[in-house]
Amino acid sequence: MNDFHCWESWSPWAKLDPQAKNAYEGPAAGTGAAFAWSGNNKVGEGRMTITESRPNEFVGFQIQFLRPFKATNAAEFTFRREGNQTVVTWTMSGRNNFLCKAMGLFMNCDKMIGGQFEKGLATMKSIVEAGKEEPALAGARS
Repeated sequence: MNDFHCWESWSPWAKLDPQAKNAYEGPAAGTGAAFAWSGNNKVGEGRMTITESRPNEFVGFQIQFLRPFKATNAAEFTFRREGNQTVVTWTMSGRNNFLCKAMGLFMNCDKMIGGQFEKGLATMKSIVEAGKEEPALAGARS
C-alpha cells in the first residue's frame, strides 16, 4: 500500500481498465509518492498522493477525482496485529458536493465502493497467502 507501483497487482480498479494511462511522481514509496491515472468511464481520472506513512501501521493518502466527477477525499489503510495475522482496514472519507448528494438519493455509494474495497482486500490477502509477498503488501495479512 505504501508503493503505488504495486497497486496494479491487487487494485480492483486496475482490472476495470487494463489500458488506463498511469503516471508516478515523487519518491518511489512513502510520504510524497503520487500516482495519477486516466482511463475509461469505469475508472475515470484522478490523482493520489501519500500524505503519511508509518510502515506496518498506517498509510494515509489524498485522492483527487477529476472525472467522471470532481471530488477530493482522504483514504487510509490501518494495520493491526492479531496473533500471527494482521487486520487491514481500508477507509475513505470526504465531503459530498451537491451532485454527489443528489446521486446518493438514487445510488448506495457506500455499497458500490465498499464492494470494490472488499475485492481489493481479498486480492491482497490471496497474494500474501500465496507467498508472493511484495514490499507494498508486507504485513498485510488478514
